[in-house]
Amino acid sequence: MSVRRILVTGLAGFAGRHLAPAVAEELPEAELLELGCDLTETDAVRDAVTRLRPDACLHLAAIAAIPVARADPDRAWMVNLHGTLGLARACRDIVPAAPFLYVSSADAYGASFRLERSLDETAPLSPINTYGATKAAADLAIAAMAAEGLRALRLRPFNHAGPGQAADFAIPAFARQIALIRAGRQEPVLRTGNLDAFRDFLDVRDVCAAYALCLRHADRFESGTILNIASGTARRIGDVLAGLLAVSDLAVHIEHDAARARPTDITLAIGDARRLRDRLGWRPRVAWLRTLRDVLDDWTLRIAEEC
Repeated sequence: MSVRRILVTGLAGFAGRHLAPAVAEELPEAELLELGCDLTETDAVRDAVTRLRPDACLHLAAIAAIPVARADPDRAWMVNLHGTLGLARACRDIVPAAPFLYVSSADAYGASFRLERSLDETAPLSPINTYGATKAAADLAIAAMAAEGLRALRLRPFNHAGPGQAADFAIPAFARQIALIRAGRQEPVLRTGNLDAFRDFLDVRDVCAAYALCLRHADRFESGTILNIASGTARRIGDVLAGLLAVSDLAVHIEHDAARARPTDITLAIGDARRLRDRLGWRPRVAWLRTLRDVLDDWTLRIAEEC
């Protein structure tokens, strides 16, 4: 099937802003289309899908930050579950041949990470926060719809970072503070949550490369297939911070801030992406040092523009 018109929700979001180059490499003749309406407005969503007639849909849009979802759970459920269902139904009914790529989240695995081993796609979904629960619910709903006629892939990316990410996440939160200190707008004290947890981090550009590959080769997979997008490398949060500080060449005092710690006892979260690697040849390519430099440069520019 030729994929020329790709409907992308969340195109203006963090990952969405890095998607175009990846798609251009895999599908040079493809056009990225925006939904153009609120995801929770079911009738407007159906009208948009009818008007755009996409060849594929990549559903990125979500309330993605754990603290934001926790602060407004009703909104998180409305967007992440009900918005997803409305869009998926519209695609199934109006463009049934178009693959629907649902971007789920490794947070849906939740308590399964307590096994303290690398998780593949067979690991149970066992969310432990509102965000993870909304993503897991939508993930399972898409699986049911795949059994009922929706052409679907379920993608489960692990933590990813890069330029343009909001400070609701650990790496950009560190980078923002470093940029503020550099600019003389914060005392040389960097406040952190738990630094001893280990997480599987990717560069957002590698994640977008995986999305583009899946768009190009969606017809290789049985409907409902799950694909982890993960580096397979566990990085200690404290070591990530040390890397950022080394790049910045800045000496600071690190101070624990209990308010920044998340209420979870997950010490290790690491993914197994062999299925994606074996089927499509995907693997991370962006050097970790480049990721850290680019995040810090991005926040340095943002802080300078605030002045």
